[in-house]
Amino acid sequence: MTPAPQRAWRAACPNCGAPVDFQSAASASAVCSYCRSTLVRDGEALRRIGQAAELFDDHSPLQLGAAGRLQGEAFTLVGRLQMAYAQGSWNEWHALFDNGRSGWLSEDNGGYVFAFDAPPPADTPPPAQLQPGQRLALGGQAWEVASVQQVRLHTAEGELPKPPALAAQFTVADLRNTRDEVATLDDMAAPALGWSIGRPVQLAALSLSGLVQASEKTLAGRSFECPNCGAPLQARLASTRSIVCGQCQAVVDLSQGVGADLAHYSQAQPEGHAEPQIPLGSTGTLALGGEALPWQVVGYVERAELPDDPDDEQAFWREYLLYHRSAGFAFLVDAEDGWSWARPITGVPERQGEQVRWQGASYRPLYTYTGTVTYVLGEFYWRLQRDERTRNTDYQGVGAQARRRLNREATGPEVTWSAGEALEAAVVARAFGLPDDRLAALQRDSAPLLQFSVKSGGGLLKPLLIFALLVLLILLVTRCGGDDCDDLRRTFGAASNEYRECQRSGGATGGRIGGGSFGGFSTGGGGHK
Repeated sequence: MTPAPQRAWRAACPNCGAPVDFQSAASASAVCSYCRSTLVRDGEALRRIGQAAELFDDHSPLQLGAAGRLQGEAFTLVGRLQMAYAQGSWNEWHALFDNGRSGWLSEDNGGYVFAFDAPPPADTPPPAQLQPGQRLALGGQAWEVASVQQVRLHTAEGELPKPPALAAQFTVADLRNTRDEVATLDDMAAPALGWSIGRPVQLAALSLSGLVQASEKTLAGRSFECPNCGAPLQARLASTRSIVCGQCQAVVDLSQGVGADLAHYSQAQPEGHAEPQIPLGSTGTLALGGEALPWQVVGYVERAELPDDPDDEQAFWREYLLYHRSAGFAFLVDAEDGWSWARPITGVPERQGEQVRWQGASYRPLYTYTGTVTYVLGEFYWRLQRDERTRNTDYQGVGAQARRRLNREATGPEVTWSAGEALEAAVVARAFGLPDDRLAALQRDSAPLLQFSVKSGGGLLKPLLIFALLVLLILLVTRCGGDDCDDLRRTFGAASNEYRECQRSGGATGGRIGGGSFGGFSTGGGGHK
C-alpha cells in the first residue's frame, strides 16, 4: 500500500496568521485559503507578494484535496491556476504525486489532459511566432499547431511549484502530434519558455476520490435571468459557456461567468429550420468508440455551407451535442448522406500525401468547404459567436474502414480534429427510443458511402455495386413531381431549403451529396490551455 504523503512544512500567513501547509518541500508558493494572499517561501517564513482574485465559480467536479491514481501512482490535487482568455476560462490543477513528482490535470475540448513540465527543445520558437495549422519539428518530433491564444492568469489557490504571475498577459500555444499527445508552450516567464507534454485521460480511469459531491454542486449559483427577455435560465452543466433562452431563443454568453451584464445576441428561426428530430434532454445509449454509455442531448446546432461560388448549391446539416458525466462530450451529426458520430481528438492524424492516417486507418479527403452556424438550442461548452465561419475538410476511411470519419475544422486562433464513424438511422432511433413512425424521417441518402465502397471494392461485389449505383442514378434522374420530396418535407418542413430545392429540381436532390461536417462543431472549444 502506498503511504499517504506527509506534510513537509507549515508556516503562518504573514497577512492573517492562518496556517499554510505545504505537502512538498519543493513547492515555492501558495495562496492562503483564508485571505487569498499570494505567498512565497522566504527561508523559514512566508512573504506576501500580492492577493489573488476570487475564483470563477465554474462548478468543477474537481477540488483541492481530491486524490487519484495515474498508471498506478497515487496523487493529490494541491493547487489550481485559473486561466482566462477571450473564449472564457479553464483550470490547471496542480497534482502532487506521492513520489514527489508534480503534474497538471487540465481541460481539453470538454475532456481532460494529464501533463508534465519538461525543458523545451533547444529549437523551440516563442509561441507568438506560431500560427494555427503550422507544422514544425521540435526536438526531432513532428508537431502541428492547434491553437495560439492570448491568456491571462486570473487567479490561483493552494500549493504551487512556482509563484503565480497574477494578472500577467502572455501567449499560449498548443501543439499536437500523431502519438495523441498535446504540448503546451507559453511565455509566461519570458524570456524563458514553459513547455509541458500531456495525454488525454478519462476522469473515471483516475479512480478519483474527494470530488465535489452532486449534492454540494448546487446549481443555484448558475441560475439567472435572460438578459434579453427576463425569462429564468439555469445552466445545468459545469462546462457551459453559451446557453440559449428557451423563451426568446437569445444566445447568452457565460464565458466570463454569471454576472449583471451578460453578453447575448438574438436569433431568428432561419429558412429551413425544423425542430430537432431528437428532443433536447433525451438520453440514448450508444457505443461511441468504446463501451456503450448513456448520452444526453444537451445542445442542437443547425449549420450551412457557404459555397465559394454563389451559383453552387448550398448544403445543410444538423448536429446534436451529447454529454456523459465521465466521458465528456460527443457530436451526433445528421447530414444529407446519413448519420454519424464524432468526438474531438487530442492528437493529429499523420499526413500521407493527400491522405491522412489515424489509429491504424487511412482516410482520403472528400470535401473542403466553409460552414456557418444558422441556429442553436440548448447549452454548449464553447462560446458561440454570431456568423462565425469555419473552414472544414471531411475525410472518409478507405476500403474496409469506409464507415470511419475524420474532420478538420479551422477558425480564428484554433484548429480542431475530430474522429468518428457512420451510424444507421435505425441505431439512432433505437438508442433514443424514438417511435417507429419516426424512422422514415431519419433516413438519409447513403450514396456517398456506396460510391466509396465501389472505389475500394473488388471481385464480383464491385460490378454489383456499380450496377446498383447506376440504377440509383437512373431513378434520381427520372423521378419527378413534388410528391417525391415528401420525405424532405416531413423531415425538414415545407419552408426548408432542402424541400424547396427538391421541388425546383423536379424531385432530384442534385448538387453535392454529403455536405456537412463529419467532425462536429467545436469552434471556440479553447483547446488545452
